[in-house]
Amino acid sequence: MKAIVIGSGLGGLLSAAKLSGAGYEVEVFERLAMIGGRFTNFNINGYQLTTGALHMLPHGPTGPLAQLIKEVNADVIIERQDNTAFMRIHEDLEKGIYKDVPFGKFGSTFSAWNRIKLALLLLSTRKWSPKNCSFGEWITKNLNMPIAHQMADSFCGWALSLKAADTPVEEAFEIFENLYRHGGPGVPIGGCKAVTDALADVVRRNGGSIETKTEVTEILVENGKAVGVLIDGQRHMSDIVISNVGHPFTNDLCKDAPTTTQYEQYLDKIRTIKPSAGVKICLAANEPLIGHGGVLFTPSAKRVNGINEVTNIDPNLAPRGKHLVMAHQTVQWDRIPYIEEEIDMGIADLERIFPNKDYEIILAQSYYDGWPVNRSSSGTDIGNTTPIEGLYVVGDGAKGKGGIEVEGVALGVKNTMNIILGEGN
Repeated sequence: MKAIVIGSGLGGLLSAAKLSGAGYEVEVFERLAMIGGRFTNFNINGYQLTTGALHMLPHGPTGPLAQLIKEVNADVIIERQDNTAFMRIHEDLEKGIYKDVPFGKFGSTFSAWNRIKLALLLLSTRKWSPKNCSFGEWITKNLNMPIAHQMADSFCGWALSLKAADTPVEEAFEIFENLYRHGGPGVPIGGCKAVTDALADVVRRNGGSIETKTEVTEILVENGKAVGVLIDGQRHMSDIVISNVGHPFTNDLCKDAPTTTQYEQYLDKIRTIKPSAGVKICLAANEPLIGHGGVLFTPSAKRVNGINEVTNIDPNLAPRGKHLVMAHQTVQWDRIPYIEEEIDMGIADLERIFPNKDYEIILAQSYYDGWPVNRSSSGTDIGNTTPIEGLYVVGDGAKGKGGIEVEGVALGVKNTMNIILGEGN
């Protein structure tokens, strides 16, 4: 059996590693000159900056991505520090007066009555998950306090690049359930590139090939089945095709898609997909700014949702004695035309969060349209299958339920592999 994988991002390489290990002949085609997509590193003055992700696995060494990395025998070390997720609550943002509250104890900032109410809500939602509204609407109905809305926006902005009002409540609570199940974040030693390079090594070790600077211009479809791809006018045949470029772009590659009612319904779903957008600001610091290797959520900030400082776990991601600090903020869809203003507001936030600290901004990156944070915003993914037999979609455009960023990519790949290989959960 032969599989062709379009795109060498995390989802594509996870799929290729899994299939090649299961005995498939695998070819990966990547249009860029590098592998890894938005999950790799590039060096600027000794700082290992990323093409997208934040050198962090949301569930660390015990999450879905770590499990799948281990399953395919990729050589990756993932380290986690305990108790390293905090909410920085500012009493006065302009004066820099704040306290850092452990993420699991954020309710301590509420009034006594609302703490009791929160405890009861958390108990009830473990049994009866909320449905049919946004997470923001659920907050308004049950905990209508400014700090609760700020915390929800901070968490959703960091984890999903969405506002709470744009996050389906079902997705939010599935994420919380996964936090209970898998725990908090960790850092792969060597950063994102260590993961994707190790997966590429697995593919090649299993006899697969990875071709860069090679663009697929068409997915070949015959009698409703994917039979290969077209590259530079040459047909490359296969039994299955895995696309890592999201459902809309995958559909664009299917020139001979079937004109069936089922496919028309699929197209209707594609038209509803909205990629999520965001900004990442990278700081080179001469001193620790947050002092741990986890996440610092920033609900009091105007734009920045959260910050990490991965060099507290892997010092080699920066020059000796320096720190790499990365801040992330969501960008609302109507603000994409004003992305420069969004970056400026994020920089202003950092100046207020870290007053009188010794750092400089080395890079600001924006993610939207063809290079988004997620090709499909969380909670709106339409799954890994398509109406075309043998054609599957993986990556951040087809994540698993309740999966934060790359953990969702891993859940989607696992689901796809279960379908193809007939493996149980």
